[in-house]
Amino acid sequence: MSRVFNFSAGPAVLPEAVLREAAAEMLDYRGTGMSVMEMSHRSKTYQNIIDTAEADLRKLMGIPAGYKVLFLQGGASQQFAMIPMNLMKTGAADYIVTGQWAKKAWQEGKLYGRAEAIASSADKTFSYIPDCSDLPVHDDASYVYICENNTIYGTKFHTLPNTKGKPLVADVSSCFLSEPVDVSKYAMLYGGAQKNVGPAGVVIAVIREDLITEDVYPGTPTMLRYKTHADNGSMYNTPPAYGIYICGKVFKWLLDQGGLAEMGRRNREKAAVLYDFLDASRMFRGTVVKKDRSLMNVPFVTDSDELNKKFIAEAEAAGFVNLKGHRSVGGMRASIYNAMPMEGVKKLVEFMDGFEKRNG
Repeated sequence: MSRVFNFSAGPAVLPEAVLREAAAEMLDYRGTGMSVMEMSHRSKTYQNIIDTAEADLRKLMGIPAGYKVLFLQGGASQQFAMIPMNLMKTGAADYIVTGQWAKKAWQEGKLYGRAEAIASSADKTFSYIPDCSDLPVHDDASYVYICENNTIYGTKFHTLPNTKGKPLVADVSSCFLSEPVDVSKYAMLYGGAQKNVGPAGVVIAVIREDLITEDVYPGTPTMLRYKTHADNGSMYNTPPAYGIYICGKVFKWLLDQGGLAEMGRRNREKAAVLYDFLDASRMFRGTVVKKDRSLMNVPFVTDSDELNKKFIAEAEAAGFVNLKGHRSVGGMRASIYNAMPMEGVKKLVEFMDGFEKRNG
């Protein structure tokens, strides 16, 4: 069977070159006579894998001195608790609620201190990014938290909020490595790998070193302290070794493609093909305010639930899979991450155009 065009929001499409290389190394990684999947994380060979992955990520993102790179487990959802446990030094933090994941992070933050929602787009089903140029940031806020790209609703902070000097913490799970980023604007950014970087099971966090201290929420477990992982090179316990290995291959692939500037260019071109079709269509329409549209996740609908269902079924039969929108939104969603080729987007648009003509 030939490969499909996989528009899943996550776990999501990976570069075919990476998959082929991993397949070739599955039984014997570079003469070791074993797979990385069965290799000791304490071996020199594996140490080189994780060290190279970190070095390549630092190069890709231009991570400045004074930041730690951590490879963690527990998904982005575990970070909803780890962040306030480790960073809510004053017992207070501010959250900007622009979707389900930001809302969950805010609700989790309330378990550890005074977590305030200082802006929200819930009034219009999270279809826009609120004005964050003059936020009511609290004087005692330890940080301001955002989910930078909203996977479910298809919105993106194209301008970071004015935090009025407070540290910015950002969940970048679904826009990670999709375009150049100025890491110095963040106190911490993190993302689950399974959307745009690698397989499920790895979380990558980039954290300012001065924020990684022993001063944590009372009773914070050893495994939930950033210092535990920072002091042990992300190997306090057995890490998600194979997942990190695949992430490292994706970092190499991105560097070979021309880095994040080139990926940003490609992603803007891909998104424009789909958004231009949606804007001209008589049947399909996007659900997000134009200026806040994500380059990674594109939700769209017709005016009929039955038509939506018919489109999803026919698209899947034609090799365009995982286009069903999140259960909280409905409709359709095309996630067009780095590894989705332009060919996939163009063929999807061609299929949508044909469907519109057949059913219009």
